Amino acid sequence: MKVRELFVLISVVAIVSILSVSFVWPPVLWFFLLVAPLVLMGIFDMLQTHHTIRRNFPVIGRMRYVLESIRPEIMQYFVETDTEGKPLNRILRSTVYRRAKGETDTEPFGTQMDLYQSGYEWMEHSMYAKSNPKEISDFPRVLIGGKDCKQPYSSSLLNISAMSYGSLSKNAVLAMNQGAKMGNFAHNTGEGAISDYHLQPGGDLIWQIGTGYFGCRKDDGTFNEVTFRENALRPEVKMIEIKLSQGAKPGHGGILPAIKNTPEIAKIRHVKPGIAVHSPPSHSAFNDPIQFMHFIEKLRELSDGKPVGFKLCIGRRQEFMDFCEAMIFTGITPDFITVDGGEGGTGAAPVEFSNTMGMPMREGLIFVHDTLTGFGLRKDIKVIAAGKIITGFDMARAMALGADGCNSARAMMLAVGCIQALQCNSNTCPVGVATQNKSLMKGLVVADKAPRVKNFHDATVKSCLELIAAAGLNGPEELRREHISKRMGMFEVKNYDEIYPYIPEGSLLDVSQIPESYARYFQLTRIMK
Repeated sequence: MKVRELFVLISVVAIVSILSVSFVWPPVLWFFLLVAPLVLMGIFDMLQTHHTIRRNFPVIGRMRYVLESIRPEIMQYFVETDTEGKPLNRILRSTVYRRAKGETDTEPFGTQMDLYQSGYEWMEHSMYAKSNPKEISDFPRVLIGGKDCKQPYSSSLLNISAMSYGSLSKNAVLAMNQGAKMGNFAHNTGEGAISDYHLQPGGDLIWQIGTGYFGCRKDDGTFNEVTFRENALRPEVKMIEIKLSQGAKPGHGGILPAIKNTPEIAKIRHVKPGIAVHSPPSHSAFNDPIQFMHFIEKLRELSDGKPVGFKLCIGRRQEFMDFCEAMIFTGITPDFITVDGGEGGTGAAPVEFSNTMGMPMREGLIFVHDTLTGFGLRKDIKVIAAGKIITGFDMARAMALGADGCNSARAMMLAVGCIQALQCNSNTCPVGVATQNKSLMKGLVVADKAPRVKNFHDATVKSCLELIAAAGLNGPEELRREHISKRMGMFEVKNYDEIYPYIPEGSLLDVSQIPESYARYFQLTRIMK
């Protein structure tokens, strides 16, 4: 007998039985409160045409959707091991939580990592280790600002990466900004502009300018010099970052739905409320590398000489080389470059872009460092790594590969209470971090979470310095690729300098010295015609 027919039979028998018994015992009619809804649900399931499971298996077929809805939680809490969770495993999440709370972050009984699995990485220690932090520095900083910068910024080795108000709740933004203020590090606004919540109590800001020019935008969506200058001159704004692309969805624009474009959001972003607002995939203020360099120069002038740089996820290598040629041709250089990777991303992105678009951060970081070196530009430009930076080792590895400092987004979200519920794109974040639902964000208490952001920052920078000290180095500036080893297979291990050899300073300026790995991309006269 088919399930549909069985359901009809059981329903008829149940109804007839209740009615029959009611003549003898009337209270049995109360059972209709249980039976009637089930019968009505079953009838609706058989009549609807959208779900085959429910149509063929009335009522019980709904259990499939119930189980599917809680599958992520079942996997996270009962199935996955400490090393299997994605995008961040439980070991990493627990490390962030413990450091944020100021708890012991040591691990008992040895590592759970498979040291003989291909891809495993480690840092080489020295017989002559330093006594960290006294022989290095409690918290060394990086001075960002090139030859044309009038207000260089002394940056922490670790800062909060770009996340906009709108994607994050106001409470999350407040907690991060207050934590940054307490810990003397910087908070990147994301491309959603500077909100009031970035100014309480006024931690150091990196103001990100995206393709929508939110916060410095004319009615037609083009760049507005007047409103840019008004915001850029705020004392909280220490640096300006032009976003060319991001790791989560490089080459892809965005849209602010009309329903989320509230009067408050509209005022912050300089758009009209109640309408859908598009962020195009590319900038309208410049169309080629030379125009881009002049745009950087313009922003530096409008901000009275504050550091100006750009963020990108590497795509076509030739295009970044064109940027370098334009820097030489114009004599204009950015003060910093933030390198994101395909593994980056805190919010929502099309699955194809998230999974298959953009160069991973490590390879992108190496390429940017080497290309700047080859063009003789590296000494003038600071490089920042922003792609899944969670631990002190992530920081040390990034700096060994070529970074001067690091930005972290998801770790900072975890520090303010994120549980990796993977609901960032649905406005239903249960812990009030990535939502605009007022009832949910009330659960995030700013006074409690702000110190956790500082605690995580301090503990992670300290762990990075401890690794540097164990390697016998005097500071992060001495880290090199040879300090990091990687297992290529069961019986093969290489240092990163063997996998990605350094290229000589200025080698891309001399045709006779161009490394073979660059020859296919290099067109020296492409811009200098």
